[in-house]
Amino acid sequence: MLYYKTYLHPSSPEWVIFIHGAGGSSSIWFKQIKDFSLNFNVLMVDLRGHGKSQGNKAYEQYTFKEICQDVIDVMDHARIKTAHFVGISLGTILIRNLYEMAPERVKSMILGGAIMRLNLRAKVLSAFGDWFKTVMPYLWLYSFFAWIIMPKKRHRQSRLLFVNEARKLCQKEFIYWYRLIYEVNPLLKYFSEKPSLIPTLYIMGDEDHMFLPFIRKLVVQQSHSKLFVVENSGHVCNVDQSDIFNQQSIGFIFESSLVSPVSPVLPTS
Repeated sequence: MLYYKTYLHPSSPEWVIFIHGAGGSSSIWFKQIKDFSLNFNVLMVDLRGHGKSQGNKAYEQYTFKEICQDVIDVMDHARIKTAHFVGISLGTILIRNLYEMAPERVKSMILGGAIMRLNLRAKVLSAFGDWFKTVMPYLWLYSFFAWIIMPKKRHRQSRLLFVNEARKLCQKEFIYWYRLIYEVNPLLKYFSEKPSLIPTLYIMGDEDHMFLPFIRKLVVQQSHSKLFVVENSGHVCNVDQSDIFNQQSIGFIFESSLVSPVSPVLPTS
């Protein structure tokens, strides 16, 4: 069972589950906990091999299906039937795949720094990592990737946060996760051809140069999807501009759930 932590709301029936990206942990949501827990029940989870969760030593290769099943198992253990999901980076792929596996468990999706297509630069970067993943210390590779994806000075906090969290991984665990790259392209192609049928909000930094251009095109084709672009923000927009991320996300969940007459408690900046 994955490590998870819950924050219970005294009256709200709504659950929000946060899914971090590769190399991170539930601690990357530290700027979201207060605002979201004022409005909803919250579940924070550490994916296998990350944070306080152990890796699955029974397998030499992980799959998206297995990792999503880990999250479903946590929901069952915590007796959560349905939830709104919030993800960042690779966590957005996991949420989208979990929706395909168990659509009845997902009420809405908020996909921050969403990865829904790998452009040429991303493909070259992933190929570079594939060549060197077994001979180069994983932290060197991870730091290099973080700098390429989040290059600006104002992205420094996000870069450092993810690199510091990645220190908790080991080389073998990094390789297990990196091999998921082989599944990414077929999955993303499938997602683009089969739009979701539930409310979906993409939140992207205007400086997310690798992934924002395709998301702009994608939302035009998906009637249930919306895009909000955060100014002065990079790939990890929940850290770069947390107040805006929280306002948009909380408002979207209230709008999509339509169950509570209470006005949302939004952060003020």
